Formats: sequence, structure tokens, C-alpha cells
Amino acid sequence: MKILFITYTRIGDAVLSSGVLKHLIDRYPDARFTVACGPLAASLFDAVPRLDDVIVMNKQPFDGHWFSLWRTVRAVKWDLVVDLRRSLVSYFIRSRKRAVLGVTDNKIHRISLLSSVLGLVEPAIPFLYTMPKNEEASIRLIPEGSPVLALAPMAADKNKTWPLERFIALARRLLGAGGLCDGWRVAVFGDHDDAEGAGPILEALNDYKPIFMFGQMDLLTVYSALKRCSAFIGNDSGLSHLAAAANLTTLAVFGPTDPVCYAPYGENCGFVRADADNPKISDLEMENVEASFRGLLAAVAN
Repeated sequence: MKILFITYTRIGDAVLSSGVLKHLIDRYPDARFTVACGPLAASLFDAVPRLDDVIVMNKQPFDGHWFSLWRTVRAVKWDLVVDLRRSLVSYFIRSRKRAVLGVTDNKIHRISLLSSVLGLVEPAIPFLYTMPKNEEASIRLIPEGSPVLALAPMAADKNKTWPLERFIALARRLLGAGGLCDGWRVAVFGDHDDAEGAGPILEALNDYKPIFMFGQMDLLTVYSALKRCSAFIGNDSGLSHLAAAANLTTLAVFGPTDPVCYAPYGENCGFVRADADNPKISDLEMENVEASFRGLLAAVAN
């Protein structure tokens, strides 16, 4: 049995879709899988069981990447095509069955929407497969010891980026003497392009010997490293969804995006948002985020 799984370019969306893929892997134990996705998310699927290929769709003018995908997969007779992108490609390749995502519903969480492509009643919880090399690398990066507070203070969209000075103030409040995370270590996460901009927070937290986690590893190693942390605070970004998938206590800071659809998903997850009527992330005060984090840790502990 051959299954083609067409998923997303953005890391967060791809993570949210991973539960649907796991459902297929569990449901069809003899199936072989091909995953089509964008370059940013491609490494998330490197450890998928019974994987034949990850087709990287590099964006091309006039949607040429879809034509390239069609040329790559047209010769195969697929048993099932699952298309989360609602592309025409699904209808122009040979397949015994196809499942194409329906119209977006902005009143439900994205995971519930994605799960509907297979008619699932229960939401398909995100799940990522890893390889031993990812786990081994994460141990070197974050060895056993004190609890670790993971921070992700950067985001690609400036409208989704909480001011860095407030991240710094919050981290110092939490990690300082008598703070909620007194005695913890801190790890600061981001991609390669974030490294220069994160200089101020690394300098400000120098007394706490921060673990530098910027663009040094593939996404599955990042995921494995997050699993070794104790709690996470980050912007509305792919890293927040990775942290939630790692079953980490996760607080995401939201601005304009509606958390009803895109909040990190899981029992140990929460979010804090600026005023819904004027959701500018820069209006969100440090005290609000601290209070939300305290409340989340207390709820998880109970």
C-alpha cells in the first residue's frame, strides 16, 4: 500500500498535521509513506516509519511547485492520497482513494479541522518520530541536572513577537533569587537567522549560563531537546507547537492570531493574549505573562 501525505510549509502547521500522519501509520501497518511539504518543515518527517521519500516543495513562480510535485508523483498508482493543502494535484494523479481537507472553520482548533480530513471523532494529537541520533544529540545539548526553562523569544512575524526587553524582564524575574524558577537553568531557542537578534537576552541572562540553541540542529533534535526541558515560554510560532508536541508545559504569547484555532494543543498548554479587541502583542505587559505562567504551572502540578 502506498500513501501520499501532502502537508504544509510552515513548521507550526506541519507539527499540527503530524497526528493525522501518525493515525495513518498506525491504521495501515503495511503501508509505505511519501510526504510532500515545504523545505522548512521537511526534516520533521525524516524519522517517519516505512518512509519512502520526503518530497521538498520549493516555492516557484505561478505555483510551479505544484506542477513539479505532480511530475514527481504522477507515475505512481497511489492507494491513498491525503491532501491537507486542498491542491488540484490530488485530482490529477492516480489514486484508489483520496481525502482532501475541507473548508477552513475558524471556530474550531486547527487540530480538529485537520483530523476531519479522515473523519476522526477524536482529535489526532501531534506526534513526531525521532531517531537515536536526535536523542543522543539532545543529551549532549541539555544534560541531566537542574530543571530547564526553555525560552523562544523570536518569531518570523514581528506582529507575533513579544518585545525582547519584556522577555528579558520576565526571565530574570523567574530565574532570580526567590523567583518561580530559582535554581533552574535556561535554554534559549531560535533558528539561525534569530541568533544575532537574540544577543541582548543571552547577555542579560549570562549569570544563569544560558544554553544557546539557535540553528545548530535539525528540527527533530530541537524537539528531542525540548523534551528534556521542564517548561516553555515562547511567541506564537512553530517552536511553541514543537514544545506542545513534546508534552512540555507550554505557554504561548499571542498577538493578532486567534488562539481558538492556533493555541498550542495539549493538557499542559496555555496561552496569554493581548486585548482581543486590539490584539497588539506589544501591549501585553510582563506581569500578565508571568501570572499566566504561574497559573499554568500550578494547574499542571495539580
